[in-house]
Amino acid sequence: MTRDLKEKKRRLIKDFRYGIIAELVNPYLKNQEFVELLNAKAAREYEIPYSQKTTITAAAIRLWIKNYKEHGENGLLPRIRKDAGNPKSFSDKEQNALLTYLEEHPEVPASTAVKVLLKEGKISTNISQSALSRFIVANGVIRSQRIAHKQNERHLKYQFERPLECVQSDAMHAFSVPFGVEGKMKKAILIAFIDDATRRIVYSNFTHTERSYEFEKGIKHILKTHGHIGKLYTDNGATFVSDQTKRILSIIGIPLVHSRPGKPAGRGKIERFFRTVRDQFLRPLDKDRVTGLPDLNIRFRSWLESEYHRNPHRGLGGQTPLECWMSKVSYIIQTNQNIDLDDVSLHEESRKIYKDNTFSLYGVLYEVPGMLALKKIKLRFDPVAMDPVMVYFEGKYIADARVVDSYANCKIVRNTHSKTITESHAQSAGGSRDNTHDIRIASSLSASHVGGRK
Repeated sequence: MTRDLKEKKRRLIKDFRYGIIAELVNPYLKNQEFVELLNAKAAREYEIPYSQKTTITAAAIRLWIKNYKEHGENGLLPRIRKDAGNPKSFSDKEQNALLTYLEEHPEVPASTAVKVLLKEGKISTNISQSALSRFIVANGVIRSQRIAHKQNERHLKYQFERPLECVQSDAMHAFSVPFGVEGKMKKAILIAFIDDATRRIVYSNFTHTERSYEFEKGIKHILKTHGHIGKLYTDNGATFVSDQTKRILSIIGIPLVHSRPGKPAGRGKIERFFRTVRDQFLRPLDKDRVTGLPDLNIRFRSWLESEYHRNPHRGLGGQTPLECWMSKVSYIIQTNQNIDLDDVSLHEESRKIYKDNTFSLYGVLYEVPGMLALKKIKLRFDPVAMDPVMVYFEGKYIADARVVDSYANCKIVRNTHSKTITESHAQSAGGSRDNTHDIRIASSLSASHVGGRK
């Protein structure tokens, strides 16, 4: 088994373990609630990835929780077995298609679901029975469990008492507004987060995209402005299932829970809010006078604070969302001050450097110091600004990548001396960003700096 396949297996087991403890690490749980939930999980049977066991002891779950709190998601990684196998995987699109179908049709066997999706053209990989079985077990969608979940689903209660104990999020498509200097029309999309217990909107913003970084921006705003989120509840839209988002939430310690397709139980509050937005804000709005997103957001926030948050809510016993929030604000748990949210929110990608000291990221060609040629590096960057793109090698910061100036590069005279200087400076720098200037000067990239981004 290759190293990449072994790492994938470890991640599957880690994700399974995190799925077990996600609810238990919620800081808003009372002691009695924690014990009851722990015992309930220990009493269940599971199809554990790559294991013949079907049960998990309470002691094992407590150990996972302890490791997670001490080491984050890496504390849940198992040791790699040399003789372990790994099933062939679908692409992300095919995985989502199969999992969605199984959730919508819990009584259908997985093999039948694959045949249906192949016939409909939604997947193209004819997975083997053994690989399919491993995939189903690893993702926790065994037929018996899906049927049991469907039978119990109607009895679930989605009601929380404390602010930020559960926050629901979703996106709503509105109407087109002027965009750019030419005034072209582009659809406005509202991304909103509503507090389950008080119905207060803790973050909202009209944007032109449903990319995951808009969702992440809302999360960071809530954590900085209000406090720690106990649980995030969303649908299965692509906005909310980014691997980057999951990694960020895992580091912070926020469970992300998805509603099942076609079964939006528990998301009724955010759906009801969107209906209120359409009826009370969008319908009376003179859309022809909206000049763009900034104007629309100003109008919306004015309506949100002056009307929505100050109107009595039937689900709150006649209280307004603002009154309910203020009456329970003492229950809010503050965000861990040891977490640098700006740093945690950076996206990460791995790349292998080409022979000419360059790599491609999102269609843009970048260059790095010559000592990294053919090396595998990690990149950290803000997905919106894309500046700087920080380069890490073996866990140490090396330099900021620069956009390639192809015209300047065609005239550069390369030599081996610059590489030697680069390596000596990198060793003296010890991976510190404070020595970036030395590394850049010593690198063989001077000609390309003419048009590079600083």
